[in-house]
Amino acid sequence: MKKTHAAPVAPAEARPYHHGDLASALLAAAEQELTERGVEGFSLRGVAKRAGVSHAAPAHHFRDVNGLLTELAARGFERLMARQQDFLQRARSGARAQIEAMGLGYVMFATENPALFRLMFGSQRPELRDDRLVKVARSAFDAFVAQVAGVTGNLNPPSKDRAALVDVAAAWAAAHGLADLLVGARLPSLANLPDAAKAMVIREVVGRSLGSARPAAPTDDTRRRSDHQKGPRKT
Repeated sequence: MKKTHAAPVAPAEARPYHHGDLASALLAAAEQELTERGVEGFSLRGVAKRAGVSHAAPAHHFRDVNGLLTELAARGFERLMARQQDFLQRARSGARAQIEAMGLGYVMFATENPALFRLMFGSQRPELRDDRLVKVARSAFDAFVAQVAGVTGNLNPPSKDRAALVDVAAAWAAAHGLADLLVGARLPSLANLPDAAKAMVIREVVGRSLGSARPAAPTDDTRRRSDHQKGPRKT
């Protein structure tokens, strides 16, 4: 009687992906690698192994390991904005409630994605001048600035107005400081609160950061924008 042999199975790293799936598979694997090994232990070889592709496969989509981390960071900013939008949609109306919700979304994103948060805000591995990363990071910042302006009434850009800069820095420092403390397990008295109580504290801290905010005198640029929005004066 002849012995029959099962057909050999290709190893996982040799299994082909359908066209268009590889980049997504690599990014999903990259986030797993980042979560489990941190930025220090992150490697393309590890990502390729997790994705079940050859070690050379990532080079087809990402220049090198920093290129992959750059795209991961860019997608992180997109997810940060989406998470903040979740909280904004559920928040009460009113400018202060909105900035508190945005701060809460910031902190919750950080605690839900600690390794990704560290990559976005505490690592030099991503290419910080990459056009896509600069664009999405700027969009996240501009959205935060707009919410702060809604509370203070100061429409001047923080790059040109000291009062606007102080307001934005205060609100961002409050949200980022809480996020960093919670991600680093440095504030257990807050971390151990029930979810609703924790959210209330976070919102209150962010709100207090703008407690004494006052609108600054508008600049010429702001006056022109305001006049343009109002339209021509009636005579």
